[in-house]
Amino acid sequence: MKFNLIDKSFCSNPKPYFVQSLIAVFVVMVLLYFVQAITQAAIVAALGASTFIVFAMPKMVTAQPRRVIGGHITGLISGIICYYALLTGPAGDYFQSIDIIHWFPAAMAVGLAIFLMTVFDFEHPPAAGTALGIVTAAWTWETVVFVIVFAAGLALAGFLLKKYLKNLTN
Repeated sequence: MKFNLIDKSFCSNPKPYFVQSLIAVFVVMVLLYFVQAITQAAIVAALGASTFIVFAMPKMVTAQPRRVIGGHITGLISGIICYYALLTGPAGDYFQSIDIIHWFPAAMAVGLAIFLMTVFDFEHPPAAGTALGIVTAAWTWETVVFVIVFAAGLALAGFLLKKYLKNLTN
């Protein structure tokens, strides 16, 4: 088995790697500037992972705009459902009182997001992180707007630049 530390494609043609990474920096910077909100770490991490998919793997199914936007909306909905169903009222008191199942509502949000994304054909793996983030911290409408605007802006940028982008992964 041969081990290559550096991708052969990079060695033969490094320009797309630099250009697409810089475009991703610019797009994220612009989106963060206009939204002017950095929400909790899990959601920001999920959107960062989406940025990787859109700019490093633009030809993959998971980079399609309907999957980026639909996946994150599904993650939001799943997180909100589990937040209200499992973390408020008597159910919330129960789950918060027992250490071993304290994280069940967050895990359930991820499972529900996976189920709904696959049923509705919105598969976008980072969106499971959005569901997790919604449950693990008190969500706000600002968070919901941030995720939707960021995902839509990212999907639009990827769509507009798709003919110029190439897959940087094998």
